[in-house]
Amino acid sequence: MIAPARIAAFDILSSVSSGGADLPAAVAFARAGLHDDRDRALAAEIATGVQRWRAALDHLIVAFSKRTIDRLDAEVVEILRLSIYQLLHLTRVPAAAVVDDAVDLTKRAGKKSAAGFVNAILRTVSRRRSELPLPARPSDASDRDAALDYLSVTMSHPRWLAARWLERFGLEIAERWTQFNNTPARLTLRTNRLTTTPEDLVRRLDDQDVRVISGVYARDALIVEKGYPLRGEGLTEGWFVVQDEASQLVAIAAAVGPGMRVLDACASPGGKTTAMAAALERRGFIVASDRRDRRIQLLRQAVRSARAEHVGIVQTNLLEPLPFGAVFDLVVVDAPCSGLGTLRRDPDIRWRRREYDLSALAAVELTMLENAAAVVAPGGRLLYATCSSEPEENEGVVDAFRLTNPLFAELDLRAAAPALPAAVIDSRGHLRTTPDAHGLEAFFAAMLRRQ
Repeated sequence: MIAPARIAAFDILSSVSSGGADLPAAVAFARAGLHDDRDRALAAEIATGVQRWRAALDHLIVAFSKRTIDRLDAEVVEILRLSIYQLLHLTRVPAAAVVDDAVDLTKRAGKKSAAGFVNAILRTVSRRRSELPLPARPSDASDRDAALDYLSVTMSHPRWLAARWLERFGLEIAERWTQFNNTPARLTLRTNRLTTTPEDLVRRLDDQDVRVISGVYARDALIVEKGYPLRGEGLTEGWFVVQDEASQLVAIAAAVGPGMRVLDACASPGGKTTAMAAALERRGFIVASDRRDRRIQLLRQAVRSARAEHVGIVQTNLLEPLPFGAVFDLVVVDAPCSGLGTLRRDPDIRWRRREYDLSALAAVELTMLENAAAVVAPGGRLLYATCSSEPEENEGVVDAFRLTNPLFAELDLRAAAPALPAAVIDSRGHLRTTPDAHGLEAFFAAMLRRQ
């Protein structure tokens, strides 16, 4: 009998590869059909791991089969990927069980004639685990082609993206970025100051046998080291919000204070909104908006769960002029972007994005920023943020905006957001986190003021 987790992992990967769903949606759908928590965790671990290491896995399939990927049936490719991943990265699972399940899964998928082929490839991989034919790290960092082979195949990142990082940072830092992206992220919480304090939350979690440590840069970040807090009352009672530390820094950069009128223009799923609501101290208000029905639903749920007051939710499209006057003291645009700064958390993004996407995304982000700027009150501030690693979407958008909007001056976040640690502010006064410097996802934010 095939392990349910492997069947679920196959379904997840097939859905992602066919374009039927992104990885988080496919995982959520598959988990709903599994009754055992261990199966749910294993299915997600396999599917996510395959997306992290897909380039290396495909290289091995080609090397051992002597066939290109496009000459193999799609079902066989996914079975080989998930099985090779288990053989190389989940060594607690007996190799024989992995191979046997793969053969049975091949037959189940209607590819009985390929069962012997799958068996042979996997047994070869298992035998040669200590001498895999993957590109080695070059001893000469100036050998660009060898460095790109290593970063794109062995470290499993798109070659175009590896080339960008290699050119900007050099081999050592580019390698550290890929290593970071291939390491599973730990669960990170943000203390909800609307209901508790970090010190009290640590005590409450400890009572539930959940051990946490404080984040390095975000004052309310707690990183889970032991236990699973999402099963307890903490989530339902609004003690915390699940939010990566780099993302938490965006709300700190916003420097919200009591009495302010704030527009969070791309607010869903609500992490920034609820953090800024706490900073209002029940004086002032936040208008939280987003475009799609589903995202509005997530936003409402987040605001309700966090017990956030003084928050109104409005459905708007930031690609069009907003239905407000120039009345806001602060407008936050955490723009939908390539997501290339979050490849550790969302590894399938690396295979969905193309280099030519960046210019198109930057144009959309610029339009959003211009529409948001129109509702900033005189003397008010405009915060632009992304979770992208690439300059076209970050300072490139800010610079393009300033060329045609002379009323807006750029602010240095060292002065504009004094609660933001200096270590995450770059030489231009922008918020910028990176895997090599901070051990965080690549996030960016810039503050502008309307004259």
